[in-house]
Parts: sequence; C-alpha cells; structure tokens
Amino acid sequence: MCDKPLPQPLTRFEQTRVIPRLWRIVGGVSVRTKILGIVLGLVLFLGIVTTFEVRVMSRQALINRLQETSISTARDVAARATDLILVNDLYALHQLLEETRLNNADVRYAFVIDANGNVLAHTFGAGFPLELLAANGVTADEHHRILPLETDEGVVWDTAVTIYGGQAGTARVALSEASIQDTLETMTGQMLLTIVGVSAIGIAAAVFLTWIVTRPILELKKAVEAIGRGEFDQHIIPWADDEIGDLATAFNTMTVDLAQAEKERGEREQLRTQLLEKVITAQEDERRRISRELHDETGQALTSLMVRLQTLNQQCPVPELKPQMDGLRDGLAETLDNIHNLSRELRPSALDDLGLQAALQRYVQDYNQRHSVQVDFLVVGLDSERLPTAVETAVYRIVQESLTNITRHAQAHNASVLLEKRDSCIRAIIEDDGIGFDTQQAAQSGRLGLYGMTERAELLNGKLTIEATPDQGTTIFVEVPL
Repeated sequence: MCDKPLPQPLTRFEQTRVIPRLWRIVGGVSVRTKILGIVLGLVLFLGIVTTFEVRVMSRQALINRLQETSISTARDVAARATDLILVNDLYALHQLLEETRLNNADVRYAFVIDANGNVLAHTFGAGFPLELLAANGVTADEHHRILPLETDEGVVWDTAVTIYGGQAGTARVALSEASIQDTLETMTGQMLLTIVGVSAIGIAAAVFLTWIVTRPILELKKAVEAIGRGEFDQHIIPWADDEIGDLATAFNTMTVDLAQAEKERGEREQLRTQLLEKVITAQEDERRRISRELHDETGQALTSLMVRLQTLNQQCPVPELKPQMDGLRDGLAETLDNIHNLSRELRPSALDDLGLQAALQRYVQDYNQRHSVQVDFLVVGLDSERLPTAVETAVYRIVQESLTNITRHAQAHNASVLLEKRDSCIRAIIEDDGIGFDTQQAAQSGRLGLYGMTERAELLNGKLTIEATPDQGTTIFVEVPL
C-alpha cells in the first residue's frame, strides 16, 4: 500500500487569504452575538479546564488513598496470618482472606504464600492464576512493595507485605480502581451539570449586558440611517455618562451641525437654481430678441437692399455692370438665408407657435440639408400636444446641442432622435454611430456643452445620462417630469 501524503502547511499566500476571510466572518456577526459568544466561550473554557484539573487532582488523591488502604490492608492480613501459618491452620487463614475481601469492596483478591513460594490460601474460587506469583514480590529487607497491575477488570494495586520478616511467607492484597472511576464519573457529571447551570446564568447575564450595551448603539445606527435619508432632526438621549453617552452627545452635536449645513446648502442651492433660471430665461429672451431683430430689421434691410439693386439694374441697365450686380444680389440672397437660419437656431418661431414636436421636426429637416449626417426623427405618444414652455425649451436645447456635438466631434454617418411621452414625463434619446468618447475624461475636462445640458435637465428635476464608449458611438438619455 502507498503511504498517504502528509498534509502540507498553509503557504503565506494562503494564510493571507484565510485570515481576512475569517476576519470578515467574525466581523459580520452582530455585537450581541459577539458578546454572547465571548461570555459563553469563557464560561465553557473555565468550566472544562476546572473540571479537568479537579478530575486529575481528585484521581491522584483517590489513588494515593487507595494505595494507603491497600498497604494497610495487606499489613493487617500479614499480622493476623502470622500465628495461623505457624500453627498451620490453613482453614482459618482462608477464612481470614475471605473476611478481608468481604469487609472491603475494593479488594479484588488476596492470597498468602509461604517462604518457598507455595500458595497457602487465596480468594480465587475457580483456581489460582500462577502468573500472579511473579507479578509482584518483596524482599526480606523491604517492608512492602505496591505495583499497579492490568487485569480484565481494570487496574488493581497489588501490595506485597512480608510475614514475620519474610520467614513465614508473604501476604498479597490487590485493590481495584473501579470505585475510583465510578467516583470520578459521578463527580465529573455533577461538575458538567454545574457548568451547564453556570452557562445558562452566564447567557442570561450576557443577554442583559448586550441589551444594555447594544441598545444605544442600535439607536445610533437607526439615527445614522435616518440621516443618510436626509432626516437631520435626529436626537438621541444619552443613557449614561460613559463612552457611549459621550458618543450620543457628539452625535447630537453633529446632527445639529449637519442640519445647519444642510439648511445653508439648501439655501445656496435654491439661490443657484434661481440664478440659473434667471440666466437661462435671460439667455432665451436675449436669443428671442436677437432672432427677432435679425429677422425683422436685418432681414428687412437686406431684402430692401436686394429690391433696390433690382430696381437699379432695371433703371440703369449697364451691360458691363450686370455680372457684378448679379453677384451682389446672389451674395445678399445667401446672406439673407444665413441670417434666417441663424434666427431660427437662436429662437425658432415654431417652438413658440407650434410646440416642441414641430420645432424639432423642422430643425432635423434643416440639419439633414446642411450636414452630411442623416438624422431620423421619431415621435411617440406626443400627438402635437403642447408641453410647458420651460420643458419644451430645455428638451429642444438639449437635442440641438447633442446634434451640434455630433457634427463637430462624433464623425458619425447616421443619428436618430426619439421623442417620447410616457408615465407623466417626456423622454428624448439621441443616438449616433460615431467614434464615441470617454465620459469620465469629458466630465473632468469640464465641457460646457455637456454641463449646460445636464444643468437644463436638473433645473426641471430631470435627469440626463450619457452612455459613450470610444469607437462604439454615443447615446444620450434625457428624462424630464411633466
């Protein structure tokens, strides 16, 4: 047969993995369980150690006492057997041994041998075991000799005592350890019962202790969770003037400071929101004003200039100047178209007159004519319904900025815009097949376009999410509650 390989000790790498795992298991247990485990473990450890020590000490004391009893019994037999051996009264000698065995329950056997080693009397009814003769012996210069012997009934302490200095023979008496074992088992059982009782008392005390210790901690935990939910009006009553009481006092101070800080932050956020609203409103008003001036004043001026050029060309036809006049008229027409496009981008009249759907549809059509990127526009669930002005403006500007970024940076060939109304909110999804970008790097670089889109959505309690991966395109999700 092949020998089984010996278990190898854990390597340093395995130890570095096992120890943190055990620590996580222990750390995942509640404080109450830890305290109960410590108390119960100490009680059991002390009880078991005490039981073991008492058992060892008691056994040694009982063995010493058994040895003394064995020696004294053997001496008594030797003293009383002297005259009986001298008169050769073997019957009385046998009766002496039987009486000794009956008077002491620990005596397993007793016998007497003469100086020549012949057995004179014994307590073995079926026959004397001759191997006992060589198991223990005492010389003439020794008073006694006691040895432990292993028998079928367990260990016995065999004591040999000389009779009349060894001239009349030797008395042998053996006492068993059976009664000692019974006594030790009884004592151990009683001590184990005591340990169980003490453990029950210890568990009850530990439960009470953990209740006292952990209740303020649990209150602190609930208060911290409430603070995490934004409830800064939490206050804990200190139970005592100990460390936990100091912790509760510090916690109350912290909640007051947090409440004040949250109040100040809310005020600053409110001011920032108001300022942002005013900035965006002013921006849109300025866009509307500039768009109107471009359309009304600049557009009309350029149109009037084109009419005057046409009239001048008709009233003073000069063949040599006709090409220059036509070129000027074409340049004015192109400039007028650009001003009209710029006016629509600044503030499309369709957004004010017809709503978000019509304005975006018109913007996508113009976008497809002016750029190489083809944009698909889809509307779901809106049905030409007018939305709040702030919502229409924010969603329009976000879509406009997204398509502008696609033209400038995405290098895309196709894009799509989905406008959807569902569950009392308006959603817009802008997607392209361009080169994408790193969203974290873009956030750290502080791109004003992305920041402005996010601010417009958050100003209306909405959310803007950008999913972009280099070389895999970009998708922008906008959701604004109505």
